[in-house]
Amino acid sequence: MVLYVLYAKADLEGVTSLSLLPGSDICVSVRNTLTHDQKRERIVIEASEQLHQADVPDHEKHRAEHSNHFALTWEGEQTRSTIRVLSDDGSEETTTGKKGKAKKRTSVGDDIITRDVQPRDDGQFVPILKLECDGLEPYAFHPMGNEFSVVNGGGIKVDDVDLSSGEWSDYDLSSGTSLVKNFETKFE
Repeated sequence: MVLYVLYAKADLEGVTSLSLLPGSDICVSVRNTLTHDQKRERIVIEASEQLHQADVPDHEKHRAEHSNHFALTWEGEQTRSTIRVLSDDGSEETTTGKKGKAKKRTSVGDDIITRDVQPRDDGQFVPILKLECDGLEPYAFHPMGNEFSVVNGGGIKVDDVDLSSGEWSDYDLSSGTSLVKNFETKFE
């Protein structure tokens, strides 16, 4: 398993924080880690759904597939490649064990803490999401229009912020204009 971190940066005016909503669906493009010419564009990962645990057929019992939020099989491959969305403490958001009981499993990347983008970041990339991947590599993030929230200068939280165009603005009589512009992301 390899840890990929989604970093974001933006210019904020009249906004005290920009954050990824917990459990929101995530749209990314991925490529095969063995052959970069195999790609899947704009796949949607349903982070709010319970993790899937694959039923491995008897003839494949030699390998164990971890629970995941998304899985695919690349052409010419026998095993499935998976993505698991991790929470801030490095554990899975939701996991169901063999007997249907909830459990948590810690993972790599415990030293990377995701957080909100804030005005003090001054154009620096900030870690906002961790993905644990096996057999695929996310290389692009695509905002869909409902996965971010902002807190404006008046302390009012606004959900479902659409950053698909790279910017967002709102006006509130009490706090004035709230603006997010030059929104960029990258995976590392």
